[in-house]
Amino acid sequence: MKIDVLTLFPEMFEGVFSASIMKKAADKGKATFRAVNFRDYAEGKHKVVDDYPYGGGAGMVLKPQPLFDAVDDLKKTAENPRVILMCPQGERYTQQKAEELSKEKHLIFLCGHYEGYDERVRQHLVTDEISIGDYVLTGGELGAMVVADSVVRLLPGVLGNEDSAVQDSFSSGLLEHPHYTRPADFRGMKVPDVLLSGNHKHIDEWRREESLKRTLERRPDLLELIELTKEEQQQINSWKIRK
Repeated sequence: MKIDVLTLFPEMFEGVFSASIMKKAADKGKATFRAVNFRDYAEGKHKVVDDYPYGGGAGMVLKPQPLFDAVDDLKKTAENPRVILMCPQGERYTQQKAEELSKEKHLIFLCGHYEGYDERVRQHLVTDEISIGDYVLTGGELGAMVVADSVVRLLPGVLGNEDSAVQDSFSSGLLEHPHYTRPADFRGMKVPDVLLSGNHKHIDEWRREESLKRTLERRPDLLELIELTKEEQQQINSWKIRK
């Protein structure tokens, strides 16, 4: 996968692209990363990328020309990239969206600043608008980092254990079950006996039950989006009654 980021602050990505999962993906040849300053594409002596909004109002608006020209240039080396606008007005980001994007060969992220983008960028340049939550950041850079990380870790061969991504919270529609490691007894706090039993059928059943329980407690809205067995629905109803 090829990931390009158009930003006014490419230095923000130096550490992100050279550490942890991103570095591992690059070292394995699974992904390449590049942060490009779209000011370099601005016309005129002073390379201005923003201007006052038509009709008046607070703040400055990013001009369409630098972004269109930058994307046109990046498209020369790839076919049909997904052009992703990081924006609080966009689609709320989910694990399902990460899985969808992980199947692409080329992603281009647009990271804005100031009051917003010229509307023609939304209408004619981008393929996706994404928001990582219902809050406003100074710019789109941090959001792009979040999305890129969540996508890259899904690429085949990036994680040491291929099952890790499958078992993550939200991948199954549920929050992930609790985890334990050695020692089995730490300061009187003991690991559940079932995890020490060696009975994998019982362990899988326990993990599924704990995932359902944790999802009910913390994100009950997710339970409406997944298919439950009759027994699981009955179990959830009994937990609700106890609450």
